[in-house]
Amino acid sequence: MPVQLLNPDGLPKPDMYRQVAVASGARMVFLAGQVARDAEGRPVGAGDLAAQVEQAYLNVATALAAVGASFDDVVKLTVYVVEWDGGKLPALGAGVQRAAAQLGVDLIKPITLLGVASLGEPDLLVEVEAIAVAD
Repeated sequence: MPVQLLNPDGLPKPDMYRQVAVASGARMVFLAGQVARDAEGRPVGAGDLAAQVEQAYLNVATALAAVGASFDDVVKLTVYVVEWDGGKLPALGAGVQRAAAQLGVDLIKPITLLGVASLGEPDLLVEVEAIAVAD
């Protein structure tokens, strides 16, 4: 496997993400932020953070598959959430869990979570960027 995930001694060991990813693949893949839109560009999950997270993660998987990669190759995620506060963590987690169940993969990766005032379109609640290293 080209990506090894770690929670090294001396750092917190969170359940929701990993602190370090070591990649050994040959190709770097950088994805644009993925949002809650279906293949035709229609909004998914209006006002529902969990549904939007799920769709954004599914779109990341689709983009990765288009270049012969998968979530196994992801070394870093950046998640932007509109008007973030800790009360949104359960919905964020639920969306990730639903996407993981649909994809049949482990989505726990090194992640940076950023609260933002808004995203590119007013109905968007979340955007997910990914960096992968694939063979």
